[in-house]
Amino acid sequence: MNNDEAISVLNGLIEVSKDGEEGFLQSSQSVDDPKLKAYFLHRSHEVKQSVYELQALVRELGGKPADSASIGGYLHRRWIDIKTAITSNDNLAVLNEVERGEDVALNAYIDASKKTLPVAVNQLILRQLKGAQRNHDEVKQLRDTFEFQAH
Repeated sequence: MNNDEAISVLNGLIEVSKDGEEGFLQSSQSVDDPKLKAYFLHRSHEVKQSVYELQALVRELGGKPADSASIGGYLHRRWIDIKTAITSNDNLAVLNEVERGEDVALNAYIDASKKTLPVAVNQLILRQLKGAQRNHDEVKQLRDTFEFQAH
C-alpha cells in the first residue's frame, strides 16, 4: 500500500473521529444529568486528541489531513438536535443516538485495522481502536443504566 492509500484511510478516520468529537460535545449540551454532561465533555476532549494524532500522521506521510466532520456526521448531529428538542433533553434519547454514532466509529476503526498499512499507521489505528471500543462499551453501559432507571 502506498502513502496515498494510507492517507485516505487515515482521513476517513479523522472525519469519523471529528463526528464523534462534535457528537460528544453536542450531547453534553443536550443532557441535564451533570455526570453524563461531564462524561460527554471528557470523551469529546479525548477524541479531539485522537484527531490530532491522526492528522499529524497524515502530515508525516506527506498528505493534507481532513479537518472537518463528514456530511453523515453533520446530519446525525442535526438528528440529535431535533430529537432532543422534541423530547426536551431526554438523556436516554441522547444516549441512544451517541451509541449509534459509536457503532459507526467502532466499525470504521475495525475496517481500517484489517487493511494492509504501513506499520506506524497500523499501530496508531490499533491503539485508537481500543479507545473506540472502550467508548462504545461505556456508552452502551450508560444507555443500559438509564434505560433500566426509566422503567
